[in-house]
Order: sequence, then structure tokens, then C-alpha cells
Amino acid sequence: MASHGIRDKVAIIGMGCTNFGEHWDKSADDMLIESSSAALKDAGVTLPDIDAFWLGTMGSGLSGLTLSRPLKIQHKPVTHVENFCATGSEAFRNACYAVASGAYDIAMAIGVEKLKDSGYSGLVVSTPANDGTSATVTAPASFSLLAPAYAKKYGVDDQELKDVLTRIAWKNHKNGALNPRAQFRKEVSKETIACSPIVAGPLGIFDCSGVSDGSAAAIIVRAEDAHKYTDRPLYVKALSFVAGPATGPIDPAYDYTTFDEVVHSAADAYAQAGITNPRAELAMAEVHDCFTPTELVLMEDLGFAERGMGWKEALAGTFDLDGELPVNPDGGLKSFGHPIGASGLRMLFECWLQLRGEAGARQIASVAAGKTKGLTHNLGGSPGACVSFVSVVGSELDPT
Repeated sequence: MASHGIRDKVAIIGMGCTNFGEHWDKSADDMLIESSSAALKDAGVTLPDIDAFWLGTMGSGLSGLTLSRPLKIQHKPVTHVENFCATGSEAFRNACYAVASGAYDIAMAIGVEKLKDSGYSGLVVSTPANDGTSATVTAPASFSLLAPAYAKKYGVDDQELKDVLTRIAWKNHKNGALNPRAQFRKEVSKETIACSPIVAGPLGIFDCSGVSDGSAAAIIVRAEDAHKYTDRPLYVKALSFVAGPATGPIDPAYDYTTFDEVVHSAADAYAQAGITNPRAELAMAEVHDCFTPTELVLMEDLGFAERGMGWKEALAGTFDLDGELPVNPDGGLKSFGHPIGASGLRMLFECWLQLRGEAGARQIASVAAGKTKGLTHNLGGSPGACVSFVSVVGSELDPT
């Protein structure tokens, strides 16, 4: 894969994020104004300072007017992007490339989704016409196939796997309880999680991410300009986005224990960032835990655990807030919520807080211990037919 990357060429100088949740009293406009205003204030710039905007949303508006209208943007380029649940990450990726190319000095990436009063629970668009080979099951049903497949391949007892998935949900709710912006801000007992009503296959309610409203934004400049705005920027080390051939559902060889797209995007991102041992070198990771078995499989696809060992690592607390590699310290999609267009930028917002030592009660110890890099992972689609994004950001420039 010929991916040269833009390591340390651009930096984040400000971010903003709304609370995620059921915002019956707020429109998409309101949330866009809130997150963009917070990002501008954080960066110490004004709206006219921004040269170009990239907006990510799946179903909360069409065209750049979705952003230019509420923000009263005066004749600037506003690009609307969409890439399933990785839409927010796609906005960020494009804004970074635009600044790195020299086309613009300062850009904003912003994502928003208003789901709760849309009538939808999940993806907010209808399925386009296809050749009949696309899966017709719901998202929970599709991702539920990961659990029995994993158990069978690695010889994990059904009850043991239930305990693993329960613990993943318990971890993320425990983290989210410390996060004032999260949709769900209470710890949930393992007993409650394990006994929750079944949604699809072995997955209960607490195995599924929250459906929510929200918005998040980032402001990007060239790395050499970052210290004009802040003494603690985050430098972009890697951006990898891949789309697979979407053959999984009709491929007899696909066994539902991996996301090939994630494996490829992770390898590309690590090569760009110069990372050889992600588990040891990363301070934290924000991953796309749309369902608990997704997080389990991702621990292996991203190289945080050996194949067939992710379940043991989850039970051992390796990925807890105080574990060797904290995963989803903000609560993840499970607890923070999942407004589709905003989720990828929300993950970056947690890196922004953690790597700058501003995460409060959930601040991870690995940053104080000297680790300076964080990873975000965002996917869209379904097992065997998805897109995958992996970014690496860091609080320090790498030696040249």
C-alpha cells in the first residue's frame, strides 16, 4: 500500500465537544454552533480565521449549507463528507490533508448527528439498490455473529465469553461514569449487564452502543505554526483510511473473527507513525466499540493482544482505565454514545484531553509515565464489508 503519510506536518490546536445524549431541546444547528464555538475558543481564533471547513454528517443535513447556515460562514469552502460511522474521522482526515498540502493555513473538521428525534436507531439513511448480495439483517444482528465465531475458533466456553463481553461493557460504563459529557454517566453492575434483555443473538441491551445526539470539532494548522496558538498542540502522526471489497458476507472463507479492513488500516497507520509495538508505545486507544464483541475483536486486529488471547486480556483488566493500555477511557461509543457524524472527532477529543493531562477524574497514568501517543479507531459498515480509519496523534514532535 503506497501510503506516505503526513507525519508531524499538521497539528490540532483546539477542540470542542458537546455532551452526547438525548437533546430534545437542541437542533443540529445548535450543536454545531456549540462545538465549533468551543473549538474556536480553545484555539484562540475566530470564525473568520478559518480558511476551509469539512463537515461530517450522515443524515442531519445535505451539502455544506448544513454548516454555513447556522455559523453564518461568509463565502468559504464547506465540504460535506460521509463514510458510514467513520464520517467524523473522514472530515478530520480531509481537513488535515488540505492543510498539509498548503492549500489552506487553518481548517476546521466538524461532525454532527441528530438521531433521537429522527425516528431512526442506527444508520440514518435507507439502503441503496444493490445486487441482492448485501446483508439484510440489522446492525446488532450482524455484529452478534462475531461472538459465537470467536468462541468456536478459540475454544472459549459460552459462559466465559459472556463474562468477557459483560466485562467490556462494565469497563466502558465505569469509565463513562467519570465523564461529564457522556450519554450514560452511571456505573452498571456486571449482574445487570449480564441479565439485560436480548437484542440479537447473544447480545443484550448493554452490549450495544448508545444512540445519541452530539457534535465535535477540531481546528488544524501546519505543525510549524501550532505554537502561535497553543503551547500544547497535538501532532498528527498517522491517518489511514481503507475500504474493503465488501465480500465477507458471501465469502466462505470469512469467519467473523476479524475485520480485514482494520488490520490493513492499522498496519498502514503504524508504518506512518513509526510504531512497532502499539501495546507498549501507545498511552491510550479510543476504538469503535459499537457492540461489545467488536471491541474484543479489535484488540487483536489492532495488535493490542495476540490472536485468541484478547478475551483473557479483557478479563485481566489490561484495557482498564488503570491497565497497561487504557482503551476507551472516555466510555467509548458504549457509554459516551454514538451520534454517527461526530463519533470519530469525539475519539480525538479524548486524546486531546488525555495527552494534555486535562481529563480530570479519568486521567490515565500512562501520560504522566511519559507516553505521548494516542490512537483512534473508527469503522463503518458491518463485519466483512466495512471501512476502517486509524489515526495516531501525539503531544510531541518525533525526532527527525
